[in-house]
Amino acid sequence: MRYPILIEEGSDIAAFGVVFPDLPGCFSAGDTLDEALDGAKEAAAAWVDAALDTGTPVPPPSRLEDVRRLPGHEGWTVGVVEVDPALFDDTIERVNVTLPKRVLRRLDDLAAARHQSRGAFIADLTMRLQDSNR
Repeated sequence: MRYPILIEEGSDIAAFGVVFPDLPGCFSAGDTLDEALDGAKEAAAAWVDAALDTGTPVPPPSRLEDVRRLPGHEGWTVGVVEVDPALFDDTIERVNVTLPKRVLRRLDDLAAARHQSRGAFIADLTMRLQDSNR
């Protein structure tokens, strides 16, 4: 999915800035344009992920023509960042995991202590670890 971005030109003393008009508060910056765009891709992915985690609707992308005319961004360059559509996929998928029995027993004990299924426990643990790494 292509999201429009607005790019503020950098200089020797100021970084390049990138904002996503459709994703409130989502922005990036970098000493080079490449760094700013790489950061923008990461920022958009993190924004979408956080929105889905909190139940916030993810708005559809605006038309480039509309973004180009936004007030307050005169002189900014319009571009797009490709956001992986898989980020929006919350469908349940069955997976097969192979674990030693002793590890599986520990997993089941931890899940039972939290009144969760194996899958729910693994999902919860994954989200907690990801949040702690942000």
